[in-house]
Amino acid sequence: MYNTELPNRSELPTSKQLLISTVIAIVVAAVLLVTVVLPSEYGIDPTRIGSVLGLTQMGEIKMKLAEEAKADRDAATAQPATVPAQTAPPKTSNAASTATAAKTDEMTVTLKPGEAAEIKLEMAKGATVKYEWTASGGVVNHDTHGDNPQKQFVSYKKGTSVDADAGDLVAEFDGSHGWFRRNRGHSDVTVMIKASGAYLSMKRVA
Repeated sequence: MYNTELPNRSELPTSKQLLISTVIAIVVAAVLLVTVVLPSEYGIDPTRIGSVLGLTQMGEIKMKLAEEAKADRDAATAQPATVPAQTAPPKTSNAASTATAAKTDEMTVTLKPGEAAEIKLEMAKGATVKYEWTASGGVVNHDTHGDNPQKQFVSYKKGTSVDADAGDLVAEFDGSHGWFRRNRGHSDVTVMIKASGAYLSMKRVA
């Protein structure tokens, strides 16, 4: 019924060959883990190959941004008094929420070396804000994200050593949405941000 012939026993791999293939696969996976995955994802580079390939710096940046975002969330949770009084927008339909009269605000903050600041907008789900910010005197690391008392969190954009950014911020849920920035340089950096769109308030919360 079928023209394909079954392989002879001699053509099949032996148990020894299978064992050798398995060991080789394990060794290759371990080498990739140590030389590629650990440096690029976690900044861990025991062989120094990651530094040569530029992977270690990538991993260090990822870990630094993750640590700063976590510290930001922990600070916001530990100091609820710094959160604007109206943290939860009124429960209305999306259509009514997005119909909020457009606002425009500007804010300027100066960050000393090692200092961080967070500016947040109170926004309803689906609301859109156009923003632009510039840093003078140096560059900053930034994390654009949103959160609320219900423990929802979303990261929209991250960057390191940036002196400007612009775009549209669309709220994925009711809550606080905005920008965390830290000055990792050796001199003061002044950041000016302008926002325009459907939001309730603009405040520095950290």
